[in-house]
This record gives sequence, structure tokens and C-alpha cells, in this order.
Amino acid sequence: MTTGVPIVSTNEGELLRHSLPAVVAQPDVEVVVCDNASTDSTMEVAREHGVRCVRFDERLDFCRAMNAALRAVGGDTVLFVQPDCFLTPGFVEAARARLADPRVAAVAPKLIRTIGPHEADRLDLLDTAGMVVDRRRKNGLVGHGRPALAYDEPGEAFGADGAAALYRRAALEEAAIDGDVFDEDFVRWGSDADLAWRVRMLGWRCAYEPHAVAFHIRRYSPSTRAEMPERDRAMQFRNRYLMIAKNDAWTDLVRDLPRIAAYEVLALGHVLLRERHLLRGYAEALRLLPRMVPKRRVLQRRRRELAANGRPEAAAALPYALEPRA
Repeated sequence: MTTGVPIVSTNEGELLRHSLPAVVAQPDVEVVVCDNASTDSTMEVAREHGVRCVRFDERLDFCRAMNAALRAVGGDTVLFVQPDCFLTPGFVEAARARLADPRVAAVAPKLIRTIGPHEADRLDLLDTAGMVVDRRRKNGLVGHGRPALAYDEPGEAFGADGAAALYRRAALEEAAIDGDVFDEDFVRWGSDADLAWRVRMLGWRCAYEPHAVAFHIRRYSPSTRAEMPERDRAMQFRNRYLMIAKNDAWTDLVRDLPRIAAYEVLALGHVLLRERHLLRGYAEALRLLPRMVPKRRVLQRRRRELAANGRPEAAAALPYALEPRA
């Protein structure tokens, strides 16, 4: 089993200098660094480690860059890993072992928080043990901020966080729309949750593997959200509505409507009282909703076809709020 590893660097050459060696040292990987029109040392670092580097002549948004990077690598499995994520030895082997289960399409590793690339920067705190989409349709990080020893048993998560996520290529191809694995209308925030949701709705599962360990500098989380630009917070806010419009089954939506409605009332109150800049998130969601309709049709048709052709899990209600045990 060969794993393609596309790494997008947007002026992250110095982080890459610390994270790339651990990626290259993993067995049976094809690593490609995609230089997103950087003006720093990205290409130099890739050359130093004997890694092929593909340069984008213009700066691409995150989702567009990730789609281009994915097309640059082979492998029957794909490891998405960001330059600010530092793998430990045995990471890929531990994660790939979970794909022995043919129902598993994605593997969520155990990510531990760090504030920098050095060992002294590591915190004894969990960054995430996978991703959850709860019954309010709000995505979040499992166990974020808990002691690093928590979530030390294998289990199942709703999905894998985009900082480091192993996928079967076949599942990515099934979840792609018009050849795009990452939805470029999302631009950036929440695109990993959207991908995890699509893969799950097509009948696949995500395994959480605590022996695949990496250290991650978290830039957007409950603990850092207040420091993020208003534009990023509005984008994350709007993308939740785009995910619901594109991915949610009507039966699931009706089942959870009381929870969703209660959350919407509280969210609107918060926006009006605390973060009025999020009003643009509502406006942008309304503007982009028509673009979600044809994507929804494609996914729902694909879901029905898979269910009719031997994958009954594709017709099942989604297990929202699913996360591994602490």
C-alpha cells in the first residue's frame, strides 16, 4: 500500500524545514510539496530533502490549492498533512493498519498541541482525537484541551481533522464533485468537515487511531477563535450552512430539527449581541446556497446508487455526534 502525501506550503518554508523530515521518513510514501506562490524557502527546503516540488504560479485559496496538490500525487491512500503538523515515527504504519477494515475510508490520528516546531514547544494537551459533527450540525474537535493521555483507545470518529488525515483514494474519488475533493466554494474553513461528512454519507466509516501521533500548531480552535480575523470567523460561520444545504438528508434534518432550531436562536442572539460581523456570514450563505443545490443532487443520487448496489450504509441515518471514548 502506497500513500501519496501532498503538502501545500504558503510561505511556510521554515515550518516545513521541521515537519518534512518526519514525513519523508515514513515508509512507502510519495511526498510532493506544492509551493503556493511562496516567496520564502519552500522550494529550497523541498530540494534539501529530495522531495519533488510543484510550484503554483499564482496564489490559490486553500481548497483550490489542496485539489491541485491531490492531483500531483499517486498512491491508493492519501495522507493530507499541513506544514504545521509534526508526525512521530510509525505514524503512517499505525494509521494504514486501520484500513484493513474495508468499511473504513478515513483514519483520524491523535493530535497533540504544540506552540512551535521544537520539542520544548510541546504541550501536554490534546489538540484533537478526530472531528465531530453534532446534532446541531456544528463541527468541532474531539477532546480539544484535555490531557494528552485522554482518548488513548482506538475507536470511531465522525471524521478526521484536516491537519493530518489518512484517506482511501477510492473514497475521495467517490466523494468528489466534478473532480474536486475539496469544495472550492468553502475557500478554507470547515472544508475538512465537509469532506468528512460527504465520505460518511456515502456509507464509509472513520477510525480513530491513538497510536498514530502527531504534534500540531492549532491556528483556529475554541481556544484561539477570539484571535482570528473577523473575515475568517464569518467564513467558518457561513460554511456550516453550506454543509447543511449540500449534505444533510431530509430525514436526518427533520429528526434533529428541534436541536438545530434551538441552536439557531442562540446563535442569532450571540451574533446580534457579541459578534455583529457574523451577519455577513448569513448574507454570504444565502448568496452561495444556489451553488449547493446541484452538488446536493449529485451526492444524493450517488448515495442512492451505492445503497442499491450493495452498500446499505449509504442509506442509513448518519451518526451525528459520534466520537471515540475518552
